Amino acid sequence: MHDTTALLVELGSVILGLGIIGRFAGRIGLSPIPLYLLAGLAFGEGGLLPLGASEEFTAVGAEIGVILLLLLLGLEYSASELVTSLKTQYPSGLVDFVLNATPGAVAALMLGWGPVGAVALAGVTWISSSGVIAKVMTDLGRLGNRETPVILGVLVIEDLAMAVYLPLLTAMLAGAGLAGGSMALLIALGTVGFVLYLALRHGRTISRAVSSDNPEMLLLVVLGLTVLVAGVAQELQVSAAVGAFLVGIALSGEVAEGARKLLTPLRDLFAAVFFVFFGLSTDPAEIPPVLLPAALLAIVSVATKIFTGWYAARRAGIGSRGRWRAGGTLVARGEFSIVIAGLAVATEPRIGPIATAYVLILVILGPLTARWTQPVVARIQAARAGSDKPVGTAPAPQGLPGAAEKTGADSGTAPSAARTASPGASRTAYEGLTPDDLTPDGLTPEQLGETRDQEPINRS
Repeated sequence: MHDTTALLVELGSVILGLGIIGRFAGRIGLSPIPLYLLAGLAFGEGGLLPLGASEEFTAVGAEIGVILLLLLLGLEYSASELVTSLKTQYPSGLVDFVLNATPGAVAALMLGWGPVGAVALAGVTWISSSGVIAKVMTDLGRLGNRETPVILGVLVIEDLAMAVYLPLLTAMLAGAGLAGGSMALLIALGTVGFVLYLALRHGRTISRAVSSDNPEMLLLVVLGLTVLVAGVAQELQVSAAVGAFLVGIALSGEVAEGARKLLTPLRDLFAAVFFVFFGLSTDPAEIPPVLLPAALLAIVSVATKIFTGWYAARRAGIGSRGRWRAGGTLVARGEFSIVIAGLAVATEPRIGPIATAYVLILVILGPLTARWTQPVVARIQAARAGSDKPVGTAPAPQGLPGAAEKTGADSGTAPSAARTASPGASRTAYEGLTPDDLTPDGLTPEQLGETRDQEPINRS
């Protein structure tokens, strides 16, 4: 078969297959990322039907997929939002980094991968998947919940941290020493600071220069500018992905909204190609030996991410239920973990299989922990409260907050406002809640937390 013919046949089959896989994933309520990875494993080296003719095109498409992923992510945020998140959420970001990067680094050192492998695997376990988490929150109807801004704040800090982490990792993978790594870090910090300054001070001017009423012209200008900046950033060892992210931040207003609508289909197409390409570059035979360490790493990561979300929500004064929901929602890993592993796999080939298995596990567990972490914790707390109750004590009737008031009065403590007011007395206590958020006795999550834990909630 002619080379061009083989390329068209293979490429058409891959894209059609991705479309079918995506529709199937949507039907069963699952992120398509693990299915894309499995498809890549099936048709890659050592798979069922290796693809040869379209390999070079797929590699270029994967690079474009990473660039578009980061560009669209940057378009979601304005420079002012990033600065605000840094000011308010940086303690949560530090906790997130320490708790979730450490397991990957320790695991890599235990496996004998050395410092470069430790830095790479630390990034794989650190960064949550913004795409998967956004879809999960939408599917669960939680975009209006009080904990949602906290979740988004943690994700914003992670995404911004990539602008520093990726150049540093790239320099280490290239074999740069301490001086080279320090120079790459300084260039990255300077570039990020310069772009944030331009976006804050001159964002409207940049957006007007790029703006066009013709969708075709807008698409060409934004895409061309992004690819150009990504190439320059790659030459400066800052990472093409970071360059694309910074272009997205610099654009704002109607330009950002129009570019987002035009580029989203392209992003979805090339991102799917990227995940397939990563699977193609991984030998399926290498997955079973690393399943056990990947599963252990995933279990630790679930616990550390849940605590991260709980801590961040607690700092924001969110009630008990919202804290656990925030923690469960942050568990999913996805595109960033694969991007990091894809950068490192040339230097440390062993990271590919374990990263693939790790992401497969957590991208499946992520939606489950988002849905069930809080209900499971509530059941455990309810069972514990029942077992601690003295024998022979009659249970208080449900729907009567006065029982809690009487308990407070008898113990000599003043009842809180949440316990003295009737459940319907304050509408603000129910804002952003769904019917599932109310307990059987009609209490809000904050009232439930105060009744059980005697911990006042900051409602500001």
